[in-house]
Amino acid sequence: MPDYEKLRKNLEARGFDVTYFDTAAEAVDYLDRKLDGKAVGHGGSITLRDMGLIERLQRHATVRSHWLGDSFADAAASSVYLTSVNGLAETGELINIDGTGNRVASTIFGHEEVYFLVGSNKIAPDYDAALWRARNVASPKNAQRLGKKTPCAVRGDKCYDCKSPERICRALAVLWEKPTGIGRAEVVLIDEPLGY
Repeated sequence: MPDYEKLRKNLEARGFDVTYFDTAAEAVDYLDRKLDGKAVGHGGSITLRDMGLIERLQRHATVRSHWLGDSFADAAASSVYLTSVNGLAETGELINIDGTGNRVASTIFGHEEVYFLVGSNKIAPDYDAALWRARNVASPKNAQRLGKKTPCAVRGDKCYDCKSPERICRALAVLWEKPTGIGRAEVVLIDEPLGY
């Protein structure tokens, strides 16, 4: 069970705003109200898909994503960016691994607001455990989902630090503190398992 109070304090000390919800449905209601009428971009995120947030926002916000036929640049040009993380340490570090780089780039620079939606399954006790989770849990599952021909996708058990041309682990971003290249950064903690 994650220590949400410890996590909140550590994230706030690093410059992040933090909200907490017991359920994904409560988080969706909150973000649906908060992002009304805004230009919202997002990268590939199973967490967002699992929550049903994108469909809700499309009713009253401008949503841009390569999943919706837009370019990576369209999502990156939005004033608001939604994403999750591959690992979140209770000590406050946010970790993401990316193949294209669009998602990690948008968590670091260029948006007025960035929201990190994090299910309980993504939380680890410390930085090393969060990095291990990102590499050995989230990445193999994403490679399998994308049908990649990599050792982690075939075996589904861990990262092999492969040299496959289909490797999806090409960029690693660790946010030790809120980057100065974005306006507001909010970590939305949800006490349900979501995504990979």
